Amino acid sequence: MVQKVKAIVIAGNGTNCEGEVAAACRLAGAECDIVHIAELLAGRVRLDSYHLLNLAGGFLDGDDLGSAKAGANRLKHAAIRGSNEHLSDQLERFIAAGKLIFGVCNGFQLMVKMGLLPAIGKSYGEQSTTLTFNDCGRFQDRWVYLKVDSASPCVYTRGVDGIYLPMRHGEGKFVAESSQLLEQIEAAHLGVLKYCDAGYTAPTMEFPLNPNGAQNAIAGLCDESGRIFGLMPHPEAYVQPTQHPRWTRDEALPEVGMGLWLYQNAVEFIRREL
Repeated sequence: MVQKVKAIVIAGNGTNCEGEVAAACRLAGAECDIVHIAELLAGRVRLDSYHLLNLAGGFLDGDDLGSAKAGANRLKHAAIRGSNEHLSDQLERFIAAGKLIFGVCNGFQLMVKMGLLPAIGKSYGEQSTTLTFNDCGRFQDRWVYLKVDSASPCVYTRGVDGIYLPMRHGEGKFVAESSQLLEQIEAAHLGVLKYCDAGYTAPTMEFPLNPNGAQNAIAGLCDESGRIFGLMPHPEAYVQPTQHPRWTRDEALPEVGMGLWLYQNAVEFIRREL
């Protein structure tokens, strides 16, 4: 009997994409629960019960203190009611067990500020990068082309060369704390998705193809295991063909939305490991 892949989407405190993320997980073949953060902190739900942790987009805590910073502090330090355990203890076990974590937009911001990415040398919990204000100085809402680094260890992008996704953010510029760290990220092929031209030929710093001025055009990042992955564009917002802006007039579109590929890869990877 094939074991079901179980996914969780954490909601609350300003997330607003949890429904779309859960729908994407289910379309990809997983069972999925949307769980309010309060349920985890009350001890009624545990991360140990799941294979795939999703951190959805939104505006955690109104982006006070900077995008997702307050949320990162909560997840790192919050205690589970009635126990000696912290939520971070469950998260550490989740990572140690080789389970998958997928963060989108505000979820990606949350991951870098918790130190889950890039976590060079498994240095989880140490923030070394950030996502900050777009160079253009304003919120951007557009579709972008993303080139996939085929040498990346990322399990979510296997078999994908390029992908077209919507993005909507005001703080999406990826910045590393040093040029040395940026070189390490590039050497390990952790900058798995990069803003690029319409032909998916080369990364670009040109606005608006690169809508925020991200260093080295990085739009998505994974850790060295390839199992922890975050990106600024929204794959959950393009899982059906009809969500493409040219769906009525572009006969070359794939049968499913490109964003679904990432969720399908994650679910298939977990199935092979169960």
